[in-house]
Amino acid sequence: MKFSINRDALLKPLQIVSGAVERRSTLPILANVLLQVSEDSLRITGTDLEVELVSSVALDGAVSGDITVPAKKLLDIVRTLSEGADVRLEGTEDKVIVRSGKSRFTLSTLAASDYPNIEAWQSEIQLQMTQGELKHLIERTHFSMANQDVRYYLNGMLFEVNDNVLRTVATDGHRLAMSTVELGQSALPHKQVIVPRKGVSELMRLLDSDDSPLELSVGQNHIRISTGGMTFTSKLLDGRFPDYRRVLPNGGDRIVVADRELLRQSCVRVSILSNEKFRGVRVTLSANEVMLTANNPEQEQAEERVEVDYQGAEMEIGFNISYVLDVLNAVDGESVRFTLTDENSSALVQDHADDSALYVIMPMRL
Repeated sequence: MKFSINRDALLKPLQIVSGAVERRSTLPILANVLLQVSEDSLRITGTDLEVELVSSVALDGAVSGDITVPAKKLLDIVRTLSEGADVRLEGTEDKVIVRSGKSRFTLSTLAASDYPNIEAWQSEIQLQMTQGELKHLIERTHFSMANQDVRYYLNGMLFEVNDNVLRTVATDGHRLAMSTVELGQSALPHKQVIVPRKGVSELMRLLDSDDSPLELSVGQNHIRISTGGMTFTSKLLDGRFPDYRRVLPNGGDRIVVADRELLRQSCVRVSILSNEKFRGVRVTLSANEVMLTANNPEQEQAEERVEVDYQGAEMEIGFNISYVLDVLNAVDGESVRFTLTDENSSALVQDHADDSALYVIMPMRL
């Protein structure tokens, strides 16, 4: 195996696939990336057995061969070389030599034949969308995923395809986030899959916010996203995601419309003096005004009054301020709408001008 490549052309695909590499694995080969060289292309693969990332780059006049090399060491070497430098890699059975200018590095290797790859699988649904659309869907819901919950199916994000929409839903049992995008295709079969937390985090890192196209394939146990020289594959979580429709509150008659940024800043200030463990804040509604109050065990208190559009009866309700802030940070529009029923019922939160995403926050007793 032998090839020469520009440092900048090698760095980006290496950075992409290194995100999937397992750093603390009991299997030494999972700390490596697989380099598959043909005469005109280099294919780099990284995996932790749950997520697999593959990136390709064009080559010229290479000598074909397959080899695995330590991911972090190779990435660090390439990263520290000067911009625009030429890099030459030459592999033997148990070593790979990296040369650039007057620099020379010898890295140990492991057999490419031992490198694990995600088994062949059949996709049941294929759909096309843009990177920006998928990234926006994930960004608007990811913060509501559970983290290391014993209900393992909550430690991921639900992807639901139905007719002409793709929907993402995340919940940790105390709050729920849901976002929907209409697709250019219709008559797609109904299917729900749960993508694990690591897969969701990698997608947020990899996807651009532009209109470049991608193909999303969903199978029985895997999801795959392919876009311009990069292929991401993740195993899916087993288990049944809760019926999110049963959680959505309806019939709320107390509607509060507020300036999102004004309310967000008030929440940030009040949260400073909230109880560090429970993060509870009391919300008092009166005509055209919301009062936010927080206390902590040191007997300190914060109070903020915010002008809002509200005509309902006076009411007091408690929320975890961190959950409220997460939603206010995820909403894009200038105004946000809270729909409330009573002090013991969940709040429904939406962008006042856009119904494609909605959020549910359970109240807390203070």
